[in-house]
Amino acid sequence: MNLRITLLFFLISLGILLAFSIDIMWGKISVPASEVWASLLGRAEDDTFGYVIQNFRLPKALTALFAGAGIATAGLQMQSLFRNPLADTSILGINSGAGVGVAIYTMAFTIFPSMLGSAGVINNWGVIISACLGSMAVLLMISIVASRLHDIVSVLIVGVMVGFLASSIISILQFFSDEETLKTYLLWSFGSVSGTTWRQLSLMLPVVGVGLFLSLLMPKQMNALALGENYARSVGTNVRLVRIALVCITSLITGCITAFTGPIAFLGMAVPHFARMAFGTADHRILIPATMLSGSLLLLLCDIFTQMPGQQFVLPINAITSLIGAPVVILVVMNSRSKRQIFGS
Repeated sequence: MNLRITLLFFLISLGILLAFSIDIMWGKISVPASEVWASLLGRAEDDTFGYVIQNFRLPKALTALFAGAGIATAGLQMQSLFRNPLADTSILGINSGAGVGVAIYTMAFTIFPSMLGSAGVINNWGVIISACLGSMAVLLMISIVASRLHDIVSVLIVGVMVGFLASSIISILQFFSDEETLKTYLLWSFGSVSGTTWRQLSLMLPVVGVGLFLSLLMPKQMNALALGENYARSVGTNVRLVRIALVCITSLITGCITAFTGPIAFLGMAVPHFARMAFGTADHRILIPATMLSGSLLLLLCDIFTQMPGQQFVLPINAITSLIGAPVVILVVMNSRSKRQIFGS
């Protein structure tokens, strides 16, 4: 690893530390930096600040930290799996699949109350499992289509159509749901990292952590797959097994994060391209950790921009991620020499 790459990793890590601190300080109630660090070290002098930090700001910042890394990594895996620079969990309908899973779990309860069990941790695990199953179902469907249609545009069209199909299912469920359930789902669909509690984090962080750890074990296989299936087979890679592994890891990460934060658009598409441009490499041994760190930094910054000190409103985080991600997609399309170009590097 050369000096430039090492320096970039250091700067991004430093940026994460700074953004993490500002995200805790920033909000309707401004918290002094001294109180933030005192609270994190268990030495808070002001009980009000300590309560706000421990019960609201810290869970929110941790959610942004892990969700950013997870969503960005899932996007990188999708781009390697489909050898498609525009692949993303939102564009390919994977977020929609997770949304359908959550919608069925939450809204079906109002139609068939006897279907679900008691509240509490069972519901939390039910949300995770339903979101993971929904995202996995869509991802498997897209994988089957991609294995038969080797045209990038066709795969993207199928992904968009899956998104419309998911939306229609959700609309039917919404029609039969009560107002309270509708409002809950609508707020969830806006995307937010501020609604997670410590109890939810105790479920989300281990699952996402396992997914990220498994992703760090895949750089060799992803490097081979990115160069084409024939090359991957020639170097002894079991392409079918790698595809299944990437499908499972991506579904695990996407489903779990989406369950608690709602669908967060464009982050998975934009961050891998940023990492390639910043680090100047297509080697997944560097790209995977670079994408994780960059995703964490970007989502922390987006969460900071959603709220202003002294203001009573908080913008949907999708509004900020789309403002950043959409121009990146436009640049990728404009810089592509042809529709079949895989990476701009």
